[in-house]
Amino acid sequence: MVAKKRRIPLVRRLRYVLEFLILRILFAMFGALSLDRASAMGGFLGAKIGPHLPITRRAVANLRMVFPGWSNTEVLATVRRMWDHLGRMIAEYPHLKEFDFYGRDGRIEVIGIEYVDQLRDDGIAGVFISGHIGNWELHSLAAMQRGLPLVHVYRAANNPYVEKLIQRYRDPAGASHYPKGLRAARVLLEAVKRGDHLGILVDQKYNEGIPIPFFGHDAMTTTVPAEFAIRYKIPLVPARVERVSGARFRLTIFPPLALPDSGDLESDARAVMTEVHSLFESWIRDKPEQWLWLHRRWPDNF
Repeated sequence: MVAKKRRIPLVRRLRYVLEFLILRILFAMFGALSLDRASAMGGFLGAKIGPHLPITRRAVANLRMVFPGWSNTEVLATVRRMWDHLGRMIAEYPHLKEFDFYGRDGRIEVIGIEYVDQLRDDGIAGVFISGHIGNWELHSLAAMQRGLPLVHVYRAANNPYVEKLIQRYRDPAGASHYPKGLRAARVLLEAVKRGDHLGILVDQKYNEGIPIPFFGHDAMTTTVPAEFAIRYKIPLVPARVERVSGARFRLTIFPPLALPDSGDLESDARAVMTEVHSLFESWIRDKPEQWLWLHRRWPDNF
């Protein structure tokens, strides 16, 4: 028996349509500007509007929990800079195809590209891991431009109209994107067996995962990337994109992580993801305004 498709309530559907129209207008406006002008305009609008949105309360609560010694001024200043960064990200979507990671315009500094080449040429699958740090949409483009398209699993937007719009801009980046779920899990496994390479953002709450310490508080975390890497003996490579200034970035590809092999897959995967969280913490402490504090990352989140 085929399950009936859930109908979206009328009020929510109208809200979704309104959100879609606003975003489409913004994308059209940003697309008509140069990349640098669009990024600057997006940052201006994000910093002006974002701090007044209800969801900002979650970012404030997260920051106060993670940095209990911060003053209220420090917290609110970081929230404002976070919205500036997110506004820039939105404005950069229509310009994704313009980014040239290996060009000579100096827009993007690349460190550790030899590790991408190594994964591309070693004849086996591999896993890139990162988080919602910097402009995370650029990871796929960097790999694709080096001849290494990625298979991505991501959390789809709640608004299906917005989801389709975002995918329209993501597609030229050269990655395959699958919303997380049972089908995505099968896709990842099939990709690994084919020798493809995965790109997974592992810093969101994952109810089916295990608690891993993150900023001193347990956070439900997926262990799938670590389990794949350990079970199939393939590289697990952290990658970080950070905004240096405006629409200029630094991409750092790290060496593959050393993988334990105790014979206890669950324990080994936990150890790897604990190391990954520690690495993410260092990135976030370095540039806290470039992480997406709007996630409900911890069990007691607002």
